[in-house]
Amino acid sequence: MTLLERINGPEDLRGLSQDQLTRLAGEIRDLLIETTVRTSGHLGPNLGVVELTIAIHRVFESPRDKIVFDTGHQAYVHKLLTGRAGQFGTLRQRGGLTGYPCRAESEHDLVENSHASTSLSYADGLAKAYKLRGEPDRTVVAVIGDGALTGGMAWEALNNIAAAKDSRLVMIVNDNGWSYQPTIGGLAEHLSAIRVSQRYEHVLDYIKTTLSRAPLVGGPLYGTLHGIKKGLKDVLQPQVMFEDLGLKYVGPIDGHDERLVETALRRARDFGGPVLVHVITRKGLGYPEAEQNTDDRLHQVPAAGAARGTWSRVFGDEMVAIGARRPDVVAITAAMLHPTGLAQFAAAYPDRAYDVGIAEQHAVTSAAGLAMAGLHPVVAIYSTFLNRAFDQTLMDVALHKLPVTLVLDRAGVTGPDGASHHGMWDGSIMQLVPGMKIAAPRDAKRVAELLNEAVEVSDGPTVVRFPKGKVGGEVEAVAKLGVMDVLREPADGLGPDVLLAGAGPMALTGLEVAGRLAGHGIGVTVVDPRWTKPVDEALVDAARRHRLVVTVEDNGRAGGFGDAVARLLRDHDADVPVKTFGLPQEFLAHGTREEVLDEAGLTPQHLARRITEAVALRSASSSGSDVREAATAAD
Repeated sequence: MTLLERINGPEDLRGLSQDQLTRLAGEIRDLLIETTVRTSGHLGPNLGVVELTIAIHRVFESPRDKIVFDTGHQAYVHKLLTGRAGQFGTLRQRGGLTGYPCRAESEHDLVENSHASTSLSYADGLAKAYKLRGEPDRTVVAVIGDGALTGGMAWEALNNIAAAKDSRLVMIVNDNGWSYQPTIGGLAEHLSAIRVSQRYEHVLDYIKTTLSRAPLVGGPLYGTLHGIKKGLKDVLQPQVMFEDLGLKYVGPIDGHDERLVETALRRARDFGGPVLVHVITRKGLGYPEAEQNTDDRLHQVPAAGAARGTWSRVFGDEMVAIGARRPDVVAITAAMLHPTGLAQFAAAYPDRAYDVGIAEQHAVTSAAGLAMAGLHPVVAIYSTFLNRAFDQTLMDVALHKLPVTLVLDRAGVTGPDGASHHGMWDGSIMQLVPGMKIAAPRDAKRVAELLNEAVEVSDGPTVVRFPKGKVGGEVEAVAKLGVMDVLREPADGLGPDVLLAGAGPMALTGLEVAGRLAGHGIGVTVVDPRWTKPVDEALVDAARRHRLVVTVEDNGRAGGFGDAVARLLRDHDADVPVKTFGLPQEFLAHGTREEVLDEAGLTPQHLARRITEAVALRSASSSGSDVREAATAAD
């Protein structure tokens, strides 16, 4: 039996010797590599926190002491040490362990949201609550990476934590110089200086040659060298930045020396107030493929980069082409240069590409500034992360009618990343934005086509949204309906029974549905709207010629494309029934895209059955048995 197999909970760690802890760390790394290579998952971040997580669970008494992982993709080791090693082979598989902390899995898991820079705010609230409830012996631990620490929300939390002098809160900064990619910005450069050297001469040289060039942060830091209030020695100490906020600082510490980390955490725990522990780690440690990967240290396996044949790569290639003829087009991303496909654009036009780190809100408002100055910014982020920048999209971009194009990768069902990563909200929240235009390409050719149309819009914002993964086959239109593409018309001998409008790739699903229904005597016109906002009014007359209108979208049903179509028909007094199909308005579990869509009833088979029922119910000549027989036949 391995040491790991004997660990049923954190308490089993406390009797192990240092030699045993070293063996355990090796066993954990072996299992991480073997499992994630097979099931997919976040490998690099977890390889880097093995010793750190062991130390955390030896010092703190989870679940009484609360541990909050920022982003959560580095919590695999935590899962292994809290009784889930036997289930680890099911990682990210339907019905198995999730890729993030999960309250349903364990009492040791607290925060499921995998969006960055939130841990310190959670921890601040928890620590204040325990104080108010008269539980001063409970400690809250927040584990945050240097990448997530660059997020504005993290600094709002630090500002408040510093004022709560008696909160029992330990903040562990896991500093590896990476978020998804190398961490950038003034703070990153400051932490980098600490990592590189603590010798007086080296730090002084670094500040003179590097920090003085950093925007906003660099100048003030360099200026303090000549200030009267602090001596030169004090300025060069790494704790200055944090202690100036009123926070106690411990570090920097080698995050792969379990004994040293444990000693530091005990000191922090026993202090009785907020303490920041600065731990230096190496992302991907112990796996040469990860350590030598210069893109993201194998942040995710398989790599999340824009491989050939993916939606992201098609977008990235077209951005390079657009950049060649449009010098006013610039690109922005939030720590997702490679995954969103913008790495090619950055290589071709380095002065026109901006990676702002984990800062979606800043990315959108910075884009507003660029647009105000006469450029056309293209902001490429994951759909789920646009939720965080809704106010900036609404008030900073749309209110000013600025030409900013938001490209939303991973829109719709994303698969094994789970509830917080499904891009099922943007199609609804962007419908609320005045003047916003939303494009949903069905295939690779339409990605290029609609992206080009989007960057031509000069009087307001645009969105281009597409899913994760490989692009399917291309389908050409058989006719036009306004700006929309008609992909199929009823076959000879069939009447215009159903007008089916499918948003984005769901238009191709609509074609499969139409084929099934045609075999049972139901004529279907399949339309790809191309632009889901505004809905083309040509749809109104087309709807009047059909007995039923059906919309299908890979987005939450509430407030999405289907609701927009129904509202358009009501506004024009088009007395045609509408059936809207989309994702249920709930947090969907992880699984493959196909599994999630099947459970949501968005497969051709499910849709054909329900549409057949709807058509039969609206047929005055159909009896109840006719409906059942038609639905069964559709299966």
